[in-house]
Amino acid sequence: MNPESFAPSHFQWAFAEGVATVTLNRPERKNPLTFESYAELRDAFRDLVYTPEVKAVVITGAGGNFSSGGDVHEIIGPLTEMDMPGLLKFTRMTGDLVKAMRGCPQPIVAALDGVCVGAGAIVAMASDMRIATPATKTAFLFTRVGLAGCDMGACAILPRIIGQGRASELLFTGRVMTAEEGERWGFHNRMVEDSFGEAMKLAQALASGPTFAHGITKTQLNNEWNVSLETAIEMEAQAQAICMATNDFRRAFEAFAEKRTPEFKGD
Repeated sequence: MNPESFAPSHFQWAFAEGVATVTLNRPERKNPLTFESYAELRDAFRDLVYTPEVKAVVITGAGGNFSSGGDVHEIIGPLTEMDMPGLLKFTRMTGDLVKAMRGCPQPIVAALDGVCVGAGAIVAMASDMRIATPATKTAFLFTRVGLAGCDMGACAILPRIIGQGRASELLFTGRVMTAEEGERWGFHNRMVEDSFGEAMKLAQALASGPTFAHGITKTQLNNEWNVSLETAIEMEAQAQAICMATNDFRRAFEAFAEKRTPEFKGD
């Protein structure tokens, strides 16, 4: 991927000063996802593994909403006509988007507003941080259409963010989590009037930091979910030793000794 010239067909892309902005851009329908946008988003996040020029990502929606989830007419309807192999191919593909988001080393900040439901809520959940407005309404509404709440990693990731009991309530009932609840429960890092502006500030700060080390942090946050404390401590010892061998670490020490702000370059 060349972030300067990348031109996706099913979402908007912008890149400046190390920050890539992904905008779900079907505002007339509250930015639903389609077969094509799922796949293109998955491929883009996969490519970010090999795109060090991108140091942080903001994902947002156009027109005052984040995403209404899977398009009723373009996805839900066709799914009712598929055989089991076709359905499994689809559910694995959507899960691959979450894997790609968690697997890319760049921190992902979701700027939420308005409707954030279904697969849209999953994309927000799969991001590393979430900034919301008071108007944000988030719902994992799969049970409301006769499906299980265990979609795209929700039963693995959501309890780790907000706790088992709260996640169970949202996944069983499909009810809306208000912005206030989301902030109180830890799903939203913060609630502000301008979520996109705040998300960009956060992403820019991350992009100016030690981006190689940020990638290590994200890797360890993912990999330490299911290991013992002893294993986690050894994994972190090895990861931190790798970071100590970077030029960014040396630059930070020199800057500290000289009482100036370090300049990180991601190497």
